[in-house]
Amino acid sequence: MALQLIKEEDTLAAAFREFVETRDANEPAWLRLLRQKSFARFEEPGFPTVKDEDWKYTNVAPIAKANFAPALANRTAPTAEDIGPFIHETRNSTIVFVNGFYQRELSRLEALPAGVVVISFVDALASGEHEGVIRPHFEGENENGFTALNAAFGEGILVVVPANSKIEAPLHLLFVTDVAEGSTPAVFPRVLVVAEPNSSATVVENYAGLASARYLTNSVIDFVLEDGAQVRHYKVQRESTEAFHIATTSADLGANATYDTTTINFGAALSRHGIDVRMDHEGAQCSVDGLYMVDGNQHTDTHSVIDHRQPRCASHQLYKGILDGKSRAVFNGKVFVRHGAQQTDAKQTNKNLLLSPEARVDTKPQLEIFADDVKCAHGAAVGQLDRDELFYLESRGINPTLARNLLTYGFAEEVIERIKIDSLRRELDEAVLHRLHSGFELQ
Repeated sequence: MALQLIKEEDTLAAAFREFVETRDANEPAWLRLLRQKSFARFEEPGFPTVKDEDWKYTNVAPIAKANFAPALANRTAPTAEDIGPFIHETRNSTIVFVNGFYQRELSRLEALPAGVVVISFVDALASGEHEGVIRPHFEGENENGFTALNAAFGEGILVVVPANSKIEAPLHLLFVTDVAEGSTPAVFPRVLVVAEPNSSATVVENYAGLASARYLTNSVIDFVLEDGAQVRHYKVQRESTEAFHIATTSADLGANATYDTTTINFGAALSRHGIDVRMDHEGAQCSVDGLYMVDGNQHTDTHSVIDHRQPRCASHQLYKGILDGKSRAVFNGKVFVRHGAQQTDAKQTNKNLLLSPEARVDTKPQLEIFADDVKCAHGAAVGQLDRDELFYLESRGINPTLARNLLTYGFAEEVIERIKIDSLRRELDEAVLHRLHSGFELQ
């Protein structure tokens, strides 16, 4: 295993040297230096191992074994027809990435109001206008080898929602991986979304592969919500079931800002989603919800940290899991209430439904409270379908398989119904039913 890890890191080192040589001469010196430091940060410990507490139940050795080569350029971009139809509500507000690279010609931005900024980091830094926003984003601490690799290789865009404005159409970030025959690419998309004071937007973060193939997606999405901003964020992960998906989402909330996020996780052989919400101003609030649905030998891992740093902030978290076959899920949710963060309201719940005796879940909700005037609760549950409920449905003439699927669908629907984009919600409903091989149709 050690030799395999060395081989993988040698492959990445060679790719990084090529990457540095191809950088635009206009890239600032601080960014080139930061990329080099980030890659050195990755090389020192390498990929996380099961000896790391936060990765105890998720072994990423298969990623090292795959010998991924970073996609350094996108030379064969697919057409809009290859990608398929956009979500109806976002048909004119979709930003397309292919293999981690922003595709301006495939994107549709007509529905975005004047003043909204959508610009690649390369162009933004060349002009110098947005350097003060982008630089702190890149200079943030890299918590593990994956975030360090993204900082070293990552290309991406800056989205700025201007103060006192509202984007009516949802903004769709569509990440597509197109794998050439015989290749095993690693892609490193990166997005920074800044919602200026009293602005409002809905963001859909959507991952999909064009074919069943082995690849690695290593993404970083950061949200900065300034005072009074409101962002509704949906993340949908439907990668190839042979792929690997490692994602990091962070959100910094200003005073009285509201961040609502819902994550739907269906795809990838192995997926990991790290969520970090920081409330460092009074009156901030967040809702962090999710559904993971895995079967076969799929492995999914969710690690969330909700950090209450100031008084009168609220957070509510509901994560549900449906596991079948020999699948495995990990949920580790941490809520910190720091000294002085009085009148905090925090609730965290994780519920899991096991459809197979061979499925397994490791769940660990955590509270760390250093203030005394708070209202906090957390809990976790793991179980099977209720036999009395199954009997009730079967006694009324419902086929046993259909009864099982009805109860499973109802379990998932509590999370999916939180998605307020009609066509996306219907699409996800259909995806759940397809996974269940159900014989009934939605009305």
